[in-house]
Amino acid sequence: MSKREYSDFWWLGDVLGAILFAWGLADALSALIADVPVPAAAIASLLAGGAVRALTSWAAQAQGAAAAQRALAPLRVQLHRRLLAEPLAQPLTVGESAAIAIDHLDRVEAHRARFVPVRLAAAAGPVLIAVAVAFASPVAATILLATLIPFVLGMVLAGTMARRAADAQLVALAQLSDLFVERLRMLAIIRHFGAGERITRQAGAATAAIAQRTLAVLRVAFLSSAVLEFFAALSVALVAVYCGFSLLGLLPFPVPETLTFREAMVALALAPEFYLPMRRLAAVYHEKQMGEAAQAVIDPLLAPPPAPAAARSAPDAASPGQLTLDGVEIIWPGARIGPVSFTLGATGLLALVGPTGSGKTSLLAVIAGQVQPNTGSVSAIDPADVAWAAQRPLILPGTLRDNLALARPSASDAELRAVCSEVGLDALLDTRADGLDLPLDHRGSGLSGGERRRLGLARALLARRPLLLCDEPTADLDADSAARITALLREIATRQAVIVATHDPDLAARADRIVTL
Repeated sequence: MSKREYSDFWWLGDVLGAILFAWGLADALSALIADVPVPAAAIASLLAGGAVRALTSWAAQAQGAAAAQRALAPLRVQLHRRLLAEPLAQPLTVGESAAIAIDHLDRVEAHRARFVPVRLAAAAGPVLIAVAVAFASPVAATILLATLIPFVLGMVLAGTMARRAADAQLVALAQLSDLFVERLRMLAIIRHFGAGERITRQAGAATAAIAQRTLAVLRVAFLSSAVLEFFAALSVALVAVYCGFSLLGLLPFPVPETLTFREAMVALALAPEFYLPMRRLAAVYHEKQMGEAAQAVIDPLLAPPPAPAAARSAPDAASPGQLTLDGVEIIWPGARIGPVSFTLGATGLLALVGPTGSGKTSLLAVIAGQVQPNTGSVSAIDPADVAWAAQRPLILPGTLRDNLALARPSASDAELRAVCSEVGLDALLDTRADGLDLPLDHRGSGLSGGERRRLGLARALLARRPLLLCDEPTADLDADSAARITALLREIATRQAVIVATHDPDLAARADRIVTL
């Protein structure tokens, strides 16, 4: 049995410890009342019960957390890969992606670490306790089980309400995350146009929505706790009254048993244990609702996208290396791109032109296999055959060498310098004492916008892949640098296929074909 399985069955040790402790306590008190020496077995039972409960409680927490991390590791990798590099059935904003990749996964992990280990205990633990009580007093066991029926009905009602509240809270959290990320990215524009007050109102409204959703979840949590505590107190009180009146001979009705002090003490000691597993469940029930709500958001993202009218066709054996788009359309909220059709062979330069927002970057994402088109077909391309020089290239904290070598870690310094020279970064290397060891942060501080773009282009060239996608490669460059990049792309297009999305008329004029969006 694996550690993960043990973490789900820790409660057996806890129940065993409670039973040992209850019988040991009953034997010890019975001996003291009878004024006889306390049996060694009673003392051993007390000590063993306490030790077993302490050990299982510690093991449950440690192994539950470890099991959750092991179970979530492949899900985390799969989800991050899907969000970062694979097609999605529906578009996600940056804020929504961040909330799913971080907050939602944390909630799924909390569900697995805290709720799953106590779920089985809450179902089977009370039954085992009732069986143990039945050996001492069948009537007391019947009282405990009778209070369980209305309790279960109350918890089902509270659970249904909690699920709706948890779903609403997750939606509100994702919206707030998206609002924060998008407004932070546009902070300079917001300040320029004096829109700070309006954005503050938007953030305030989103925060108020979070507060309302959180209060709704807390109300349901308090309701479920109140139901639990009421029936737990009722069951213990009924058992205590029954045992006391039975020992005193004051019961107003006949019962099919004669209680001794020892048996009554066992029933009284185990009565609070009957609802203890469910108390633990109630304490982590919020994790269940939030975890299941988060999983419901994650599952559709991990499922293969439904086969739309658009499809990636099998490669044409008669036209190896040929890229074909036939009637491709992309439908985003409030936008429709296409239909677009074109064919590009193993070499050549194709320019995508159109106004800002016309869908040039989105079409590049379709070609790279990162976005699923809604209609039309795209010839199959292995993602490993595509190099992408983005408008905002990824820059990781490290050196210039580290960021260039992301494309090909085995590249030598000579190769890195050569590709830097091709894209016009040789001046940067010559004027900086650090050269390839130039330190960079995630924003590329110290580099101009044009230098960051050329870094991305250099990395794409270093990858040596058959299809090169460039998004605005000459933006932020002076006329001489732009002409140099245009000439470079024109020369590269004689050896491989190149597609550029551009507003630059000079670059578009040098292309073999222009596709206007």
